[in-house]
Amino acid sequence: MIIALSFVVKVLKGSIMTGLIIAVLVFIVSSLFIYSRLKKRRVLGDEYNEVEKIFKNMQVVTSCYVALAHGANDVANAIGPVAAIYAVYKGMSLSSKVPVPRLILVIGGLGIAVGVALWGSRVMKTVGEGITALTNTRGFSIDFSTATIVLVASVLGLPVSTTHTVVGAVVGVGLARGIEAINLSVLKNIFFSWFLTVPTAAVLSMVLFKILNYFGG
Repeated sequence: MIIALSFVVKVLKGSIMTGLIIAVLVFIVSSLFIYSRLKKRRVLGDEYNEVEKIFKNMQVVTSCYVALAHGANDVANAIGPVAAIYAVYKGMSLSSKVPVPRLILVIGGLGIAVGVALWGSRVMKTVGEGITALTNTRGFSIDFSTATIVLVASVLGLPVSTTHTVVGAVVGVGLARGIEAINLSVLKNIFFSWFLTVPTAAVLSMVLFKILNYFGG
């Protein structure tokens, strides 16, 4: 229901009322489908595996939901400074909102896609296997909570990190089974890398600006 509501309002730019009507219909249809499948395929003592099979398929939907939220939020984070530079270059006055050409959006989206394709596997392996053991129901919970939080932040204009959010969600499903279910050494390395990236990026951007400023006169 929430996925349908988010898609109608965020992507299709529909009204809240239209989104609610469609979302309720999706909720009813999907609930009846899941219930009928569970009732039809239920085997005594094997209900857990049947539920996991259903959520395995549902994870395809929630993974698309995460991709939607990721694109809606992280592309804006990436091209925000570029859009500001473009506005200054075109002689526009800077304000809280500046027009962003579609070409810049395409470049931002392609940049994230290329980054995920080249280096995303290591992040996926760490988050998916290194922090805690995951199942289909846990993966669904992670996808759903991550995408919803990120999409709400995108609507509110908050530049949150999808990676930080998904790590928090993974830790949450792990803590549901106790602190012993969390690999604290991997989590410590992740937190350390987060703190390290801020000053590293600051120093690198300062050096690049000095170089460009020197050669640019």
